[in-house]
Amino acid sequence: MPESSVLTLRLDAKLKKQLDRISKSMNRTRSFVAAQAIQEYVSVNEWQINEIKKAIAAADRGEFATDKEVEQRLKRWTRRAR
Repeated sequence: MPESSVLTLRLDAKLKKQLDRISKSMNRTRSFVAAQAIQEYVSVNEWQINEIKKAIAAADRGEFATDKEVEQRLKRWTRRAR
């Protein structure tokens, strides 16, 4: 089992009740469900930040889509949405 440490935080009453309902329905502890939620939040945001940094680096190198490429992509997306 990985090493763990204690974290204390404050939740508003409504969020705590929601967390309690979820943990009860999953037959898990509130702590387990909260830790899973935090892990997912951190993973998603870490990924997003890294992708933004890569995109900024590409932009700094001048790697941009042409106007024509953007227009073609938008046309494809709008066709799919119909």
